Amino acid sequence: MNNTRLFKKSLLAVTIATATIASQPALSAGFQLNAQSATGIGRAFAGDAVIADNASVMARNPAAMALFDKMELSLGFESITSMIDVKDAQYTTQAGTVPLADVDDVGDTSIAPNIHLIVPVNDKFAWGVNAYSNFGTKTEFSDDYVASEFGGLTDVKSFNLGVAGSYRVNEQWSFGAGLDLIYGQGTFKRVAGAGFGAAQGTAVIDIDKADGWAVGFNVGTVYELDENNRFGLSYRYSPEFEAKDDHGQKVTLQLPDIGEFSGYHKIEDTKFAVHYSIQYIGWGDFEQIDFSSLSATQSPLGTVLAGSSGVYSSDYMWQDGWHYAIGGTYYLNSDWTLRTGYMYDTSAQDKVTSISVPDSDRQWLSAGFTYHIDAASNVDFGFTYLMGDDVKVTEQTTATAISATTHADAILMGLQYSRSF
Repeated sequence: MNNTRLFKKSLLAVTIATATIASQPALSAGFQLNAQSATGIGRAFAGDAVIADNASVMARNPAAMALFDKMELSLGFESITSMIDVKDAQYTTQAGTVPLADVDDVGDTSIAPNIHLIVPVNDKFAWGVNAYSNFGTKTEFSDDYVASEFGGLTDVKSFNLGVAGSYRVNEQWSFGAGLDLIYGQGTFKRVAGAGFGAAQGTAVIDIDKADGWAVGFNVGTVYELDENNRFGLSYRYSPEFEAKDDHGQKVTLQLPDIGEFSGYHKIEDTKFAVHYSIQYIGWGDFEQIDFSSLSATQSPLGTVLAGSSGVYSSDYMWQDGWHYAIGGTYYLNSDWTLRTGYMYDTSAQDKVTSISVPDSDRQWLSAGFTYHIDAASNVDFGFTYLMGDDVKVTEQTTATAISATTHADAILMGLQYSRSF
């Protein structure tokens, strides 16, 4: 039923963030966010599959490791603050339709750490490892929310361990490939709302820290015209993912594949460079989720909300997503580098929507800087304000329904230390 979609989308967010991992985004309350580096946040990730200004580039394109001739280390963290409003809600039960109070405190702030290491072996080979949680978010409606079967708690996290290698064929071409070990975790709680009368407050779904592992891979290439102009292309395969909690409740879903093309061009005899990216996310392959929750024997509402078996196969009709980003970098002097960027990010959701995990087309406005401590080390800071659109949402169970308008914005900030050896 539709109320189970809240968890499915939330756990999908976790696994997407990890399965696509090094380059792929994470869903934060419906937002598709890149968060593996402060430098990327500062330029809306424009050109990030080929710029290679620190080790975090391996998360976007493994072939770009060939651009380094020294061992490179980057470590840092990003904060993701989601600001979610649910307004003009109408709750329909057998007794009729009633308006609900607006809600403006559903979002939360999450911290996503990261570390990336690139080790050149010689002028041909390089290898690298990384580990980071590029997603972690929480949406929680108050316990007294009238339509609690549509609200409740959604808390998801992700973690990735990656290993990759690159090979330089000649002065123009480099290739790379990597494997990702993906871990995802999600907590989802829903109780029956006022529309279920005496059963109000009964647990509908109570999944506590469902988790699981999956393996994905990525490949990429870099083509260098010269030292000031280069292009990058990468592809990421995302596997089917299954997460399970201690009570045997589980969710199984197919994650989208991702492709990205990036370019970087430093204007000759100037301190300015322009860079851009186009990223494709194969949400159109996301057709169905198999999901099990509380059965009728575990919940008095099982036959109403879950079906007697507690097992679902739900159609989604999601659409492919696209990111279009452009940015600029200004190399001010030996101490400071300034950057900015803009991204237009399309929604994955189409006809299926949710008040708990709102989604829409988004615009990114980004800025950041690098301070070079010395010739071998620097500190990066990045800031993004992400603006969503108002979206009309409708959801229903066999006994109740809700319609509302959702709006979700976000603030991303990143801090990072990088060093060459």
